[in-house]
Amino acid sequence: MINKQSLFSIVLLAIFCVSCKQVYISKTPMSFENLSVNTKHNPSAIESKQPLFSWVINVEEYNKSQSAFHILVASSKEKLNDSDADIWNSDKVASNKSTFVKYQGKDLEALQTYFWKVKIWDEKGSSSNWSDVQEFTMGLMNSKNWANSKWITLNKDTRTSPYQYRDYKTGRMRNQPAKKVNGFAASYFRNELELDKEVENAQVYICGLGYYELYLNGDKVGDHVLDPAPSNYDKQAYYVNYDITEQVKSGKNAFGIILGNGFYGQNISWSRDPESNKKGVSYGKPTVRCLVKLNYSDGTSADFYTDENWKEATGPIVFNNIYGGDTYDARYELGNWNTVGYDDAKWGNAKVTSPNVKKISASQIPPIKKLKEFEPQKVFKGSDGNWIVDFGQNIAGWVKLNVKEKEGQLIEVVTTEALLTNGKDIFKGSTGGGANGMAQIYKYICKGEGVESWEPKFSYHGFRYAKITGISRKPDADMIKAVLVATDIQETGNFTSSDELLNKMHSISKWTIVDNVHGIPEDCPHREKCGWLGDAHAFCEYALYNYDMYDFYKKYMEDIKTQMRPTIGHNNPELKFQVPTMIAPGKRTSTYAKIDWGVATMYLPWYNYKFYGDDEIVKEYYEPMKGLTDFYLNFKGENGIMQDGMGDWCPPLWDRRKNPSAMECDPIISANAYFYDVLGVMETFAKMNNDAAYEAKMKQEKEALKTAFNKEFLVNIPNTKHKWYQSQTATVQALQFGMVPEEEIETVVNGLAYNIVEVRGGHHNTGIHGNRYIYTVLSKYGKADLAYQILTTPDFPSQTYVMNSGFTTWPERQFIWEKMEGPSNSLNHPMHSGFAAYFFESLGGIKSSMEAPGFKMFTVNPEFPSQVINTTVSVPSPYGDIKNSWRSESGLLTMNLEVPFNTKAKIILNKKEFESLKINDASFDDKDEVVLGSGKYKIEYKKS
Repeated sequence: MINKQSLFSIVLLAIFCVSCKQVYISKTPMSFENLSVNTKHNPSAIESKQPLFSWVINVEEYNKSQSAFHILVASSKEKLNDSDADIWNSDKVASNKSTFVKYQGKDLEALQTYFWKVKIWDEKGSSSNWSDVQEFTMGLMNSKNWANSKWITLNKDTRTSPYQYRDYKTGRMRNQPAKKVNGFAASYFRNELELDKEVENAQVYICGLGYYELYLNGDKVGDHVLDPAPSNYDKQAYYVNYDITEQVKSGKNAFGIILGNGFYGQNISWSRDPESNKKGVSYGKPTVRCLVKLNYSDGTSADFYTDENWKEATGPIVFNNIYGGDTYDARYELGNWNTVGYDDAKWGNAKVTSPNVKKISASQIPPIKKLKEFEPQKVFKGSDGNWIVDFGQNIAGWVKLNVKEKEGQLIEVVTTEALLTNGKDIFKGSTGGGANGMAQIYKYICKGEGVESWEPKFSYHGFRYAKITGISRKPDADMIKAVLVATDIQETGNFTSSDELLNKMHSISKWTIVDNVHGIPEDCPHREKCGWLGDAHAFCEYALYNYDMYDFYKKYMEDIKTQMRPTIGHNNPELKFQVPTMIAPGKRTSTYAKIDWGVATMYLPWYNYKFYGDDEIVKEYYEPMKGLTDFYLNFKGENGIMQDGMGDWCPPLWDRRKNPSAMECDPIISANAYFYDVLGVMETFAKMNNDAAYEAKMKQEKEALKTAFNKEFLVNIPNTKHKWYQSQTATVQALQFGMVPEEEIETVVNGLAYNIVEVRGGHHNTGIHGNRYIYTVLSKYGKADLAYQILTTPDFPSQTYVMNSGFTTWPERQFIWEKMEGPSNSLNHPMHSGFAAYFFESLGGIKSSMEAPGFKMFTVNPEFPSQVINTTVSVPSPYGDIKNSWRSESGLLTMNLEVPFNTKAKIILNKKEFESLKINDASFDDKDEVVLGSGKYKIEYKKS
């Protein structure tokens, strides 16, 4: 029988003596390490009426915590004191809350800058000094503050380049000729402004429906690219704020905007897709709105904005499509079009338009940027004699060219993820346009004036290889580079271990996420670029362990909410529910979100709450989550099981059309396992929202589903004493979510191990649902060595097999690659990164507790295989980094644990482990929970 861990504890004091040993305490004063508003340092364009204040304290002493705080907010630095703080003076508030403290002062005004500071008191009543002065600036906040600015769009498409057309051909058109398409034209807008006063402050607010780039006096404003993030534009669009105080100059200033299609104006791919909007996936012609707020030193102010007086033209970007790429005909360049004095007499006037946009808000997520450049690692000729460049890493982004060729020379760069299995040429696979109709190609037409430098503006591709035609010499690092382009999420976590295979898996898992964040969590960076809900929740926890995703997932929840549409009930078609589609955001939707995809609507707030401890996301989306839960309950059959589900996507050898039976787990079973877990989540959410009736309902439904699930799906394994839930995935889910009856746990764990070892020959047979938890579950129930075995076996299927096949990101499918002409389907799918949360929650042993979410209380319990002898993790928390570095030698586990200020760590031990426990070389006789306050600890015990 598997022994449940019995917990013991001792609450450590700041100074304690055990066995005549004393913990040393330094007398370092409390200092503020990080202060933020809405998780940002001195942010601009804040739109929330009640911003959230947070601070991180650095102190060397043990068991330090906060007992009170005092916040001051003022309209000027001079007023930022106890007597004069005119916006908010919280006075001393008895509270241990140091994260997401809600503003409680006067109404905040649009475009105003406010100053704030904070002091705290520790558990003994000693106070800190006041923090340094911080600030935050409000955004436009409502539509009226856009003043007289207008939406403008291209009035006339004047493209004449023969290269404005591309071939459109999907896999379904194999017996038809390609169709010539050109999409909406890229637009160039300009206007000049004369300043005859000294400018004290200048701010730009710009909203592009479609991607834009903004220029001032010939220079690009900001370092964003592919701005702004995609959304359901008709319901929610985003603007971006730039401080241009240092860029404007006295006298004349020239403003320029280039506007591309992005997802808003994408009217080529997916327009005939049977699972998409029947009216097409474009929202219309790209359009832009820009407002410049000028404050002068003499106290006056003025606005400058887009309207009918702006001039327009088309230019060298003669084709742009988010899937196909950019075509740039340098012969049509416009000269210094974005500088003062440019002759725009031949330009037309922009058209004022009124796009269907319900709401415009300030973008709060990190922008997309150019993050890294890659030089060629290998250059060779393909079978047709053209050059192929291997950049060594599968990335999302574009190529950067420096070429010298004759006027009119066409240079084509075809980007792909893979080579043929024989290595003799590129293999187009998912990048060849079979699904979306647009092969990944960048085209540049030379003007013939010396060395010409170019990189795209309005598309990104997923690729490792580039095949180049039209060049007269062998490409090198001076000619071509690859540029990683993605949302600039900050990496905040870290994992490393003694096992290089696991370290490499961690690296590949991160790469697969970074490549797939472009304002939304994507499925892949080439074929679809869509926010599939199931993919999003599959890798969410691993992403949260590694990156600052707070705003990113809040934004994506808004995408899900605005994607909801009236949907009739399954059992009661007379009822209508608000239900998201499988994809969010955008007009490519697929069907209504099946249970195992739609649960992202509940999981993303849940995970955000677990990792950050902010309940705002739970309260903001509670009603939509509640309605969706009721929609899924309407699928309940007579057997108590919800009759809905998509399935355990992409298990080994599975193909939806050619080999559907390879999905071992019935979609109904895996969906109901998820739904059981979500019913528990909603029970917690109901309690947080003081909804007692719904809390009781969720508890009742959860218990009923557990009973029905075990009755329907728990079976004996023939010729053994074991039981399971008819597949590895369902069995793993049942164990993970606490669905297995207590008395059946041992036989079910053994049943899972039996299938892995005896039936599958030491291999997993899971898709994204099962693979997320299988290694964590096996480790939890005493099978850590088996978890390691199935991860590291070199034979198919395993993560190591994938790595040994040469992939640098996780492929969508699990196939035997060497038997294929080339690796088909996507080779960059982050849904397969979810399993790597195991590195933090099992090997690192760090999990947030629900007693005090956001890691205010966290558990420490490394569960690891014998093959791993040391691991170091750093886990980001709102209170500072949690660090755990352990080593195992001859059965003795030694951990060096750092617990941040104002948090507590609960060390999970069984009876045998407690007997050998030492903390900072001190032994303990007490038998209680081991709960440690802040500080640095050396923890030793015999691991059993």
